[in-house]
Order: sequence, then C-alpha cells, then structure tokens
Amino acid sequence: MVNSVRLIVDHDRKGCVLEMNYLYAPFIKSEREQQLYELGNKLSASFAHRAEDVDREGHFPSENFEELKQSGYISFTVPEKFGGKGINLYEFIMLQEQIATGDAATALSIGWHLGIMLEMRDEQTWSDEVYERLSKLIVNEHALLNRAASEPATGSPTRGGMPQTNASMKGGQWVINGRKSFTSMAPGLHYALVSAQIDNTGEKGFFLVDMSLDGVTIEEKWDTISMRGTRSDDLVLNDVILSKDALIENSGNNKSELPKAWLLHIPACYLGVAIAARNEAISFASEYSPNSLPGPIKEVPEVQRKIGEMELELIRAREMMYSIALRWVNEPHQRKNMGAELAAVKHVATNSAAKVVDIAMRIVGARALFRDNPMQRYYRDVRAGLHNPPMDDAVISMLASRALTESKSS
Repeated sequence: MVNSVRLIVDHDRKGCVLEMNYLYAPFIKSEREQQLYELGNKLSASFAHRAEDVDREGHFPSENFEELKQSGYISFTVPEKFGGKGINLYEFIMLQEQIATGDAATALSIGWHLGIMLEMRDEQTWSDEVYERLSKLIVNEHALLNRAASEPATGSPTRGGMPQTNASMKGGQWVINGRKSFTSMAPGLHYALVSAQIDNTGEKGFFLVDMSLDGVTIEEKWDTISMRGTRSDDLVLNDVILSKDALIENSGNNKSELPKAWLLHIPACYLGVAIAARNEAISFASEYSPNSLPGPIKEVPEVQRKIGEMELELIRAREMMYSIALRWVNEPHQRKNMGAELAAVKHVATNSAAKVVDIAMRIVGARALFRDNPMQRYYRDVRAGLHNPPMDDAVISMLASRALTESKSS
C-alpha cells in the first residue's frame, strides 16, 4: 500500500486537502479497495473546491452529484447483476468518510441513497420485482432516491411515532396527503419512499412516489447553520395519486431482524469532517510562523500535544468503526446481535469528531472564526452529527439494557 504523505493546499482558502495515505493504508486490504480509495480521493478533492460556495449560498450541490453520477458512484451499492458495483458495508463507509472530507453535505446526502440499496440487498424485504426495477432506474437513469419519514409532529421515525401523512385507496388508486420534514436531497430526488398511515388504520407503509407527479412540491424550509447543502427541505404531498403497486413496504413484507448497519454512513461522514479539520489544523501549524517564534507553531509542545489528542480520538473512533463494519461483512451469522455495537459506533464517532474539530479550532485560533476559513464550516457541520439517529440517550439506554439482561441470564 501507499504510505507517502502529500500536502495539497488550495491557496484561495476555499478548502485544504491534506492527503495522508497512512490514514487509510491500514484499512485498504485489496486492490479493489485501493481503486475505490483513489476514486474517493479524487471526488473529495473536487468537492472541496465547491464546499464553501455550497455552504455560503445554501444551495444543493448539483455539480457534485453530477460527478457522482458520471463516476458510477450512485450505483455502487446496487448488485453487480443489475449493473452496480455491489460494494459491501466496509467499502461503503470508507468511501463515505473520504468524500466527507471534501464536502460533508454531499456525503451525508448520497449516503442515504446508497444506504437504502445496501439495506435492501442485505435484508431482501422488497419484492424481487421492486428491487430490480429501482436498481435499474439508478444504473440506467441515474435516479436518486431517499426515504421521507420524519414529520414535524412525530420527529425522528426512530422514536416510533405513527406518521400523520395518510394514504387512502380510492377507485383502485392510492391518494396520499401529508408533509415530510428533513427530506435530504429534496431538490435532486427523482423518487421518495414516503411513510404513511394506511387509511387511518394504524398500519404504516412506505410508498414509492415519483417526485415529478402532480401534487408533489418542495417547500424550502432548510435554513440551518449546519449541513446547508443537504437541502433537507419539506416534502409536501397534496392529493398525490399513486398506482396500486406504489405501496412497496407494509406489514405484509418480510420483517428483517437485522439492525440498520448501513447507518454507519452517518459516523463515517462526521469522521470525515473531523479528518478535514485535523488536516487544516496540521497544515496551518506547519505554515504559520509568528515573529515571536524561530519557526512554525508545529514546533511548540502545546500544539504538538493538541495534534496528538486529535490523532488519539481519530484512532479510537475509526478503529472501532472499521473493525465493526468488517465484522458485519465477514461474520453474517452474527449480524442480528450487532445492534448495540453499531449504535455505539455512532455515539463514539460523532462525539469524537466534535472533539477533534474543537481541538483543531484551538490550534488555528481566532482565524478559524473567519467566514473564509473552512474551519468554521467544519465546526458547524460536525455538530449536526449529534442530532442524527440513533441519539446518544438511546444508545446508552440500549447498552445498559443489554448489560442488565445479560447479567440476569448468566
């Protein structure tokens, strides 16, 4: 594997990419993974040049997504038999972490799309016809899809609330009405998997909604300080008419007992943000030489201590994430028992990522607060990870419950 260190500095300060292959060398285990790494590195560098504009203007990163489409990235979790790459969870998080170093909003957004197809490949809860149809739409038409499950009244769907969006059967067709919030990639989506209560029965289903249908609109509600480029706007459905087969998930589908391992794309994304901040801090420390010192600040013991602290946090979180992802890939018989470990990765990674960015800010100092410095964007973006599922309290509760249950049975 390549162990060289190469510094790439964007002197217009729109971003700084410190390519340190040794960060990935321990995790690249095959020629295929090396090729994926090289593609991820190329995409990340390209995205970094646009990240500041995307954040400042709060627009959807269409150019980034065009690159993702042209490179085939959007079909990487589609099975090879349908024209995709068929990447596994381990490869998925490696790529997601990489492109997040360039632009976190792009990485988090495409992660939902890729994760859906990876989940269905592992769980097989859709019909074969639906899975093949969506796979071919992604491969042949570059279709983007995401779930639309959050609502203003129910909050995160992981908390178990029943959607207020309603779907009723009328004249052999579904008519769906409702509003969804946090719909990532809303301006770029071709299809949305919309959760709805079926005829007010208390039964929930997911409906495949073509975003070009009459009655489907997007309201621009995404006015946040973090992850601005995800454009997670509101999806509004007003008397949208769907065919009978639009209901692709309900209680009649096969229920999977597997935990949602594909959600590791969330901690991977925020660790990518942390790596970007760490890279910027090291670059700054290597270049900044105030006249009060004989050389750059990287020679100051306190700065070196802070750099060491960042490295320690990243090693701890990344080794945990990659080892658990590899266990998921190599030990499929253990997957149904890995829910707690997967949740723990998210907790450790997002909190470690926030700590790394905070330390990086301290190294750079007040310059990190300037609008044209990418550090302030990393600082804002990394905070969003604390609000992605599963939440910290739910993770701690899960771990405690497992420990107490196991102690009773032993």
